[in-house]
Amino acid sequence: MQETKPPLWIDLTVDRAEEIRDFYINVAGWEAEPVDMGGYEDYAMNEDKETLAGICHARGVNAGIPPVWIPYFQVKSLEKSLQSCVERGGEVVCPVRSMGPDKSYAVIRDPSGAVCAIWADQ
Repeated sequence: MQETKPPLWIDLTVDRAEEIRDFYINVAGWEAEPVDMGGYEDYAMNEDKETLAGICHARGVNAGIPPVWIPYFQVKSLEKSLQSCVERGGEVVCPVRSMGPDKSYAVIRDPSGAVCAIWADQ
């Protein structure tokens, strides 16, 4: 049996990121740290200097990602997990993308319509 791990990360991709950032600053008590996206900023949402989530603009590399909280689950092989996703009736919403020099992720939709991201070290 495979070991189950909690999500590595959650993020929310929306059209009006600043408005939603401010919503969570006031509702959840989070602090926002800007993340340079090359021409605009997304936000790492922190509490007591610990990053808990991200709030992103639905443009650039995040265009086409649905406006739902997306958990990121770590997998051993991104390629094998994506193949299994499609074989079992799922869909790749956003293809593989790099996150820094040694990590990659893809956003998928399961057969019920739920969305998550799968993440692997390269």
